[in-house]
Amino acid sequence: MDICVGMIGCGGIATAKHMPGLVKAGAKITALYDVNQKSAQDAAQKFGTDAVVYETVDALLANKEITAVHICTPNKTHADLAVRAMQAGKHVMCEKPMAMNAIEAARMLEVSRNTNRKLTIGYQGRFRKEVQLLKEMCMSDQLGEIYFARAHALRRRGVPTWGVYQDSSLQGGGCLIDIGTHALDLVLWLMDNYEPEYVIGNTYRKIIDRPTDANVWGTWNSALLNVEDSAFAMLRMKNGATVELECSWAINCRNAVESNVTLAGTKAGADTIKGLKINGASGGSLYINDIDTNNKSGTSFDVVNIDDPGSKEIAVWVDAIKNDRPPLVLPEQALMVARIIDGIYESSKTGRPVNFD
Repeated sequence: MDICVGMIGCGGIATAKHMPGLVKAGAKITALYDVNQKSAQDAAQKFGTDAVVYETVDALLANKEITAVHICTPNKTHADLAVRAMQAGKHVMCEKPMAMNAIEAARMLEVSRNTNRKLTIGYQGRFRKEVQLLKEMCMSDQLGEIYFARAHALRRRGVPTWGVYQDSSLQGGGCLIDIGTHALDLVLWLMDNYEPEYVIGNTYRKIIDRPTDANVWGTWNSALLNVEDSAFAMLRMKNGATVELECSWAINCRNAVESNVTLAGTKAGADTIKGLKINGASGGSLYINDIDTNNKSGTSFDVVNIDDPGSKEIAVWVDAIKNDRPPLVLPEQALMVARIIDGIYESSKTGRPVNFD
């Protein structure tokens, strides 16, 4: 069964992750669209594909050969494009975050169910080898009851200075919806806990009003940035567990850790900071074990000969379509991440906890 894919959006994430991953997975890149036609044409040339470059999204979606559509566009367009693609009979992989907000994300899930089309979101962090090993440890109860977790999404100075990252009207926010979403997804998935009771959080704009040349991607223009540079939150889950989120594009801290987690269970603890480490107590002594991930694999999620998380993510997705399996990243899970992010933004505005129904 040939998997023919249409790319909507041919910028950096499409050409760095999606298109190389599709080639490795044996899928056929059939169609390309970008608001900047030259970007689509350049992408076609770069990957040596004979894909048709379309002038409109509707024309691309009318191509009956297309099995799935990958959406790599600004957040504001995610929901509309995903809905149109599924209604046109295509499976959809949409880059993170799922949508601008939970209302839009819920609409995507509804259409996925009504059209019986698969829908997944680009959370490639789940496909890192150390994360997959930790997931299997959690599933086999090696950590016991996980009652505390921390989602790390900290950059010291990593403010994006390209594209539309600075514009809340197109992205829905700043660091929280951009990189905080990855860390939240990892924590909820590893804990297998998608039942928050309430969240309380704060967002800040403290550093980006102080221009600096120390930023990874060059000096930012404060006048163009209308988003937060940091966000912090605490979730109480319905089973009593606590989840903390620390998130920033720019903050004064010594140890910046992004897209990683710390878990504390009744039997052992774990973190994915600089590899995978398990800690606990045994025989009257405390221990910290560095897990060698080179000689192990998360067998439940393994794809032969693929180590790169982004390529593995695409390969697992293509396999789910070919064999009619659920995607590893379920839209219901991504919707809960969207609900929590909405709650953090609302809590920061009101100064009060936000309860979940």
